[in-house]
Amino acid sequence: MAAGIYITSHGDHRHHEGRVTAFVIVTCLVAAMGGLIFGYDIGISGGVTSMDVFLVKFFPSVHEKMKDAGNQTQYCKFDSPILQLFTSSLYVAALVASFFAAAVTRAFGRKLSMCLGGVVFLVGAILNGLAINVAMLIIGRILLGVGVGFANQSVPVYLSEMAPAKLRGALNMCFQLAITIGILAANLINYGTSKIKGDYGWRISLGLAAVPAILMTVGSLFLPDTPNSLIERGYTQKARHMLIKIRGTEEVDDEFQDLIDASEAAKRVQNPWKNIKDRKYRPQLVFTSMIPFFQQLTGINVIMFYAPVLFKTLGFGDDASLMSAVITGAVNVVATLVSIFTVDKLGRRFLFLEGGIQMIICQVVIGIILGLKFGSSGQGTLSPGNADVVLVMICLYVAAFAWSWGPLGWLVPSEISPLEIRSAGQAINVSVNMFFTFIIAQLFLTMLCHMKFGLFFFFAAWEVVMTAFIFFFLPETRNVPIEEMNRVWKSHWFWRKYIPDHHDMEMHSGHTSTF
Repeated sequence: MAAGIYITSHGDHRHHEGRVTAFVIVTCLVAAMGGLIFGYDIGISGGVTSMDVFLVKFFPSVHEKMKDAGNQTQYCKFDSPILQLFTSSLYVAALVASFFAAAVTRAFGRKLSMCLGGVVFLVGAILNGLAINVAMLIIGRILLGVGVGFANQSVPVYLSEMAPAKLRGALNMCFQLAITIGILAANLINYGTSKIKGDYGWRISLGLAAVPAILMTVGSLFLPDTPNSLIERGYTQKARHMLIKIRGTEEVDDEFQDLIDASEAAKRVQNPWKNIKDRKYRPQLVFTSMIPFFQQLTGINVIMFYAPVLFKTLGFGDDASLMSAVITGAVNVVATLVSIFTVDKLGRRFLFLEGGIQMIICQVVIGIILGLKFGSSGQGTLSPGNADVVLVMICLYVAAFAWSWGPLGWLVPSEISPLEIRSAGQAINVSVNMFFTFIIAQLFLTMLCHMKFGLFFFFAAWEVVMTAFIFFFLPETRNVPIEEMNRVWKSHWFWRKYIPDHHDMEMHSGHTSTF
């Protein structure tokens, strides 16, 4: 083992001095507001696409198909590539933007990336609220996507770098909490605007996306840069002062030296995109790719994007479908709070595994009920009792995701990469997430039309695969200082063969042995 590592009850890693300060908590809460823009968009798009006045204006063929109940199966009511493009175009833009955001985040700091994301998202929200044709809608959605790409690139990294190790999970999960609050707010707004007489309710829903954009933009102006980012850009003394401020103690020499060592290692890396492919970074490459890939194949965004549309497809009325989406949104918020209070106690693995098993059960039950009631023909109705069971299963499914793959899908990739590849690792995480979000958003309504109730078994099968993947390959990372994460891989049965001893020693050279 490398020298200078203290043994704690949580394994072999350095113990850094410091306490949890009000300053760092407030700072992280403000930064986490970047999740509001992502969550609001996820919740709002499905709601407006279930509103008749919106469909009549922009997607009349979908509205006609929906009303032609006699000749259309329940599964295919909303099958329209252009309607799906309205939802999914944002995620292509976010995918592309995340690569530019990685360079901006590394060169100019995390807060500037957040600010830029907020401004571009604001412009997109204004365009969507004023849209007069589909082209204007899609352009607005693309600008929203650029904002989401910048926010999702910078906010999780910012939170992981500012938070002390013992609270890193909880504070990082505030980003996911903000996403869920954004979804719930969007669901409530959709429910309210659907009651407005006239044809402008959807404009209010889309235009109000400006509110979280303004909060994020203004909030980012008051945020300090992280010590990691300051050191990375050459502001060593500022970094030390900031570390003292966020840790609430002058005794930061060990942690500061670790940050300096990590920065020196990072400076020797000319191309993080090339280096992340090195053998010694294989665990980071695998997890920053596979976790967002699996996160989207849980099927969660199917529920979040299209909840009102899905409930309407299953026979819920207009009001009932929107209210059901509100209920699932509320469950999402509460369950995310559960994860915040448990992630640093129970650990990442426990929440991943429990959530995965619960999601599998819920998807299978929903698939069986829909198969029995609608069959392959798509003809039939849900009784009130069966509809209630479906709603309960969807709520339990959302809860399982919200305390496992939802927040952990952002937390784990952001905390495992050393500084020299952190920007590249997070860009991969965001881009893979956005790419498969796009694929699912673009294809779900078509998949529902063709795969019918089997679609829920499709997602359940993927959940079996991802749960097994976590069980065998993800080591526990709770309470491990972010710059000490390499030791976790070195002790894992599978990943140890990829981590050379000299790489581990470089991280701690110059420290006195405690063994």
